[in-house]
Amino acid sequence: MLQYNEVRPGRVVIIDGEPYVCMWNNVMQKQQRRPVNQTKMRNLIRGNTIEHSFGQSDKVEEADVESRPAVFIYKKPGRTGNEWWFHPVGKASDRYMMTDAEIGEGSRFLLTGMEVTTKWFEGKIIQAALPIKVDLKVVEAPPSIRGNTAQGGTKIVILETGATIDAPLFVEAGDKIRINTELGEYVERA
Repeated sequence: MLQYNEVRPGRVVIIDGEPYVCMWNNVMQKQQRRPVNQTKMRNLIRGNTIEHSFGQSDKVEEADVESRPAVFIYKKPGRTGNEWWFHPVGKASDRYMMTDAEIGEGSRFLLTGMEVTTKWFEGKIIQAALPIKVDLKVVEAPPSIRGNTAQGGTKIVILETGATIDAPLFVEAGDKIRINTELGEYVERA
């Protein structure tokens, strides 16, 4: 059990039976009042963010979230959304499926054979985390047009996964570029 002031960024705790990760906290004390830990928490299952205050007498249970490496196999379109299939590293026959909601925005950068980190809570998979930076090939890029490039012009390019991102004007079709999967932005040429 954690004390109210031990809930800090990065800690995963259980609130109402679901795992939440602390993104921000501030322990404050006003005159003649008990200290309070104000936090912003993100639900690891649904992805929503809440604000929660822990009082001095509150105790909170730390969540047992397990990380396991996995390999992305393929995507299968379904009636209610896409199915994303994975297998544990080294166990190709032991497969499991995730939905669009569990994968999140990072799904647009997934390639077959890419290794990811899956998060498990109480025996159920709740999240798949891609590497922060991945190298992808540009499939389609419009021609560069000369003009006002004092601010560093950009153009929209299509990657091998089908995702579209803004990239500098010098990026051409066939180039390999490095993408930040958390922000969905161009980083550099690979």
